[in-house]
Amino acid sequence: MSENTLPVTVHILDKEYRIACPPDEESSLLSSSRLLDQKMREIRAGGKVIGTDRIAVMAALNLAHELLDQQSAKSTTVDSANKRLHKIQAKIDIALNQANQLDL
Repeated sequence: MSENTLPVTVHILDKEYRIACPPDEESSLLSSSRLLDQKMREIRAGGKVIGTDRIAVMAALNLAHELLDQQSAKSTTVDSANKRLHKIQAKIDIALNQANQLDL
């Protein structure tokens, strides 16, 4: 472990892991490990996946899928907002041009 990290112990699916972690990221690491543990327990409880390795892969795939869905939704929202802003800007430009013509 480097000087900037500290050992953090996490429990995932009844196993203990010691992970080197920067002090300011310990809370995030613990939250992440709890989420992973929860996902793995849900998969194991479903009974369709056997073996810790397979459960871990399925949990990772599920979490990656959720992350990509959220990123896609965010991207769609940003694109929609940008289109609306461009339309508003065009309307403002038209209104300003009309106002300038009236002043002449």
